[in-house]
Amino acid sequence: MFQEYDVIVVGAGHAGCEAAAAAATMGSSVLLITMNMHTIAQMSCNPAMGGVAKGQIVREIDALGGQSGIISDKTMIQFRMLNLSKGPAMWSPRCQSDRVMFAQEWRNTLENNPNVDFWQDTAKEILIKDGKASGVKTSLGIEIKSKSVVLTNGTFLNGLIHIGEKNFGGGRTGEKAATGITEQLVTLGFEAGRMKTGTPPRVDGRSLDYSKMEEQPGDEIPAKFSYTDTKPLAKQRSCWITYTNSEVHEILRTGFEKSPMFSGRIKGIGPRYCPSVEDKINRFADKDRHQVFVEPEGWDTVEVYVNGFSTSLPEDVQYAALRKIPGFENAKMFRPGYAIEYDYFPPTQLKSTLETHLVKNLFFAGQINGTTGYEEAACQGLMAGINAHQNVHELDPFILKRSEAYIGVLIDDLINKGTEEPYRMFTSRAEYRTLLRQDNADIRLTEKGHEIGLASQERVEAVRKKKAEVEAIISAFSGTKLTPEEINPTLEAIGTALLREKISLSQLLKRPQITIDQLTEASPVVAGLLEEYGHDSIQQAEINLKYDSYIEKEMLLVEKMNKLENLGIVENFNYDVVTSLSFEGREKLKRTRPATIGQASRISGVSPSDISVLMLFIGR
Repeated sequence: MFQEYDVIVVGAGHAGCEAAAAAATMGSSVLLITMNMHTIAQMSCNPAMGGVAKGQIVREIDALGGQSGIISDKTMIQFRMLNLSKGPAMWSPRCQSDRVMFAQEWRNTLENNPNVDFWQDTAKEILIKDGKASGVKTSLGIEIKSKSVVLTNGTFLNGLIHIGEKNFGGGRTGEKAATGITEQLVTLGFEAGRMKTGTPPRVDGRSLDYSKMEEQPGDEIPAKFSYTDTKPLAKQRSCWITYTNSEVHEILRTGFEKSPMFSGRIKGIGPRYCPSVEDKINRFADKDRHQVFVEPEGWDTVEVYVNGFSTSLPEDVQYAALRKIPGFENAKMFRPGYAIEYDYFPPTQLKSTLETHLVKNLFFAGQINGTTGYEEAACQGLMAGINAHQNVHELDPFILKRSEAYIGVLIDDLINKGTEEPYRMFTSRAEYRTLLRQDNADIRLTEKGHEIGLASQERVEAVRKKKAEVEAIISAFSGTKLTPEEINPTLEAIGTALLREKISLSQLLKRPQITIDQLTEASPVVAGLLEEYGHDSIQQAEINLKYDSYIEKEMLLVEKMNKLENLGIVENFNYDVVTSLSFEGREKLKRTRPATIGQASRISGVSPSDISVLMLFIGR
């Protein structure tokens, strides 16, 4: 009935979809197994993509040849570039998505890939032969053979949903939990744990009074995620902001004794940076209000997502508290919020490729690794799908360094430091964030994606054209000078120091008060230099000129760190023979099995003296 596949992907969430699409595009035969064909790429929580650091990840996925950016562009209903008041390292794209369109577009994308097959069923067991994953066994008792398996189970592994004192098995509302895989992996020697996440109630937008809220429109000139020719938005839907108050908090407190979180019924640890509303009012008792973001779920639906009001309190308490929020006085609830507990596997059990140490050709991606967020899941799925393909075809592993991508930072953090709470990406996690901007992801990654057969030739040609344009603009700005007479009127209007002698455009642009747009408006010379170039190339050149000293400083740090990254450690190195290692360092090194000295230096519990001892022992 089934052929032997190169890759079986278990789970069709954001990680599973990217894994399947990547492996199939690169030429592998792929089977995507999902419990429900109608919930492929379901946005289980808020209908949005991107955000601080997350938007950079979506752009990196796109630059490598993944699909999340393209699908986000096709299905967004609002776009905003966050943090524009800060430096470009902090600029982060975010879109509000049409929930139904997003899932449908992902399904269309996968169905249009001839290398992807589908099977609606539940994987109950991983088939293992000679220490390698060799397929899966489903709840129907069917054994399907493959050369590799990627697990992207999301919140479904022994998922348990909590609403007040009620709890029931489920991977998300209306869908059953998955059992069997955790139990099998534990018997094989894997360590497992429990985590929790939550979601807010959904309400009927027709019952809200938006006149009592603050409107949050999209950008006047909306950008997009993908570097391809997807079309920017022509129209947008607004989001809205309102606030809780002391009356809301008092009502919520009446349900605390029935709260599964406070009563101890929930054992898993929830996301620190996305707490439930009851957790917020408990931890921050001095705050008399908290923001609530009112987000439409699509073009053609009245359903609204109440961002900031995640809760697992009894439904009657949720409803009573909601109706005390300004604008929600007559709110009708579609369904209550809930918390969900699920199994995860500490990611220190993985290699940099996301392949497990214990079972060859078995990969984990997404929430099974202890992360939270569509974007974090999608990029792991992409990398697992790529490396499953590389393994099957006996090709070199594909690994991104911390200095190359936020994706590299995320995976490196997970496998070296592990996580005891749902991991979320922030710009502060990346020590080279000036290099890892959302505007240059294509320059950083597209040629790498093309080399492995994922990014198209057209993408590479577009990047090379952009690079040439950026270099031409920088050269022109370095070689062109303006006189005081030409530019002083503009400088005076801006409120910055006037010139006394000629100065190059590149030097002038280093002033923090001056932008390339202002120079273009002020000088026909500048306008003439830029008239043949596109917006992306001009913006890239401006950032490179304005921040060149910061960029150069980070590049020197990267070169220094790369000396350690290039010192490899053999896969089966015997740390027990290095008697000078600390006990904790030895145990952590044996558990994580770092591939390089650089990776070893970032493992929690491995000291600088351990690294020195290790380098001396291996003759470095």
